[in-house]
Amino acid sequence: MSYLVLLVLDDLDHSHDVLEAWEGAGAKGVTILESTGIGRLRRAGLRDDIPLMPSLSDLFKSDETRHRTLFTVVETEELADRIIEGTQRVIGDLSQPHTGLAFVIQLQKVYGRF
Repeated sequence: MSYLVLLVLDDLDHSHDVLEAWEGAGAKGVTILESTGIGRLRRAGLRDDIPLMPSLSDLFKSDETRHRTLFTVVETEELADRIIEGTQRVIGDLSQPHTGLAFVIQLQKVYGRF
């Protein structure tokens, strides 16, 4: 069975250390996306030049504060657990506000190679 590990990282300053923790735990590769959420947009004050239904490129053109979304597919639940543990060693307890959101999904089928 394979597992998808996904982290929406709140503080971009932790990005490098989280990536090192994931690699140290055994992740063979990590995909990194710039992302933002509607909550951040609202807290920052919705800009009037962002369309009602913005595209990703519209959002990325802005100077809004962003998240970084990291994900990887791993082969075992134990490896997924090590990645989450490594993440919390870097950023702290994920149950605390403004750390991030992480989750692990068991995958039914994976196509391609690790």
